[in-house]
Amino acid sequence: MFHNSFQSGFLSILYSIGSRPLQIWDTKVRNGHVKRITDEDIQSSVLELMGSNVSTCYITCPANPKQTLGIKLPFLVMIIKNMKKYFSFEVTILDDKNIRRRFRASNYQSTTKVKPFICTMPMRLDEGWNQIQFNLSDFTRRAYGTNYVETLHVQVHANCRIRRLYFSDRLYAEEELPPEFKLFLPVMSTAAAAAPPTSNSRAAADLDVVDDHTGGSKENPVEASTPQTAAAS
Repeated sequence: MFHNSFQSGFLSILYSIGSRPLQIWDTKVRNGHVKRITDEDIQSSVLELMGSNVSTCYITCPANPKQTLGIKLPFLVMIIKNMKKYFSFEVTILDDKNIRRRFRASNYQSTTKVKPFICTMPMRLDEGWNQIQFNLSDFTRRAYGTNYVETLHVQVHANCRIRRLYFSDRLYAEEELPPEFKLFLPVMSTAAAAAPPTSNSRAAADLDVVDDHTGGSKENPVEASTPQTAAAS
């Protein structure tokens, strides 16, 4: 989809306020829903994915399974709300060995496991809204000893609320982000909110794994930072 596009800075693939936030996404829902609602914490429109089974309620980009994203930017940033239920997401990438690798993060497993074509890892979310920063280049190198080339597919499963999903060329400090890429929490929440994330507050911790064709694993949570608290614009 973006193979022939000039890529630098930020490239957004989902924004909940847009007129058609799922324009380039395919939706699969069984015993659940994917709909836009007003979030009570930020008092703005968000996309909610809720289902009784995470495997049967999800969205996939691009919508056409024969297409690939072709995004070469190495950081995936997700502004996600913790719904205190099971949640997972997957990213399929292409490496310099021309092999497709899949990374799956979830909040219902406790160890990281690396297999030839899939790496699964735990994810720890703070309460409320989180900013997940996923360093695809670093994860590819640590898990497989190869170099990240591009992202092919992104899949987000229930249960969560989404504000924005975007790729970036590097980690940006909060003050460097364009206003539309920030999540502003109401001023009344200041006392309970954490400090603003900086370029050093990564959501995705360094990947320390065992390459296991024998099932080896190691604890390694993917952590998320809390978005900035400020007056909504």
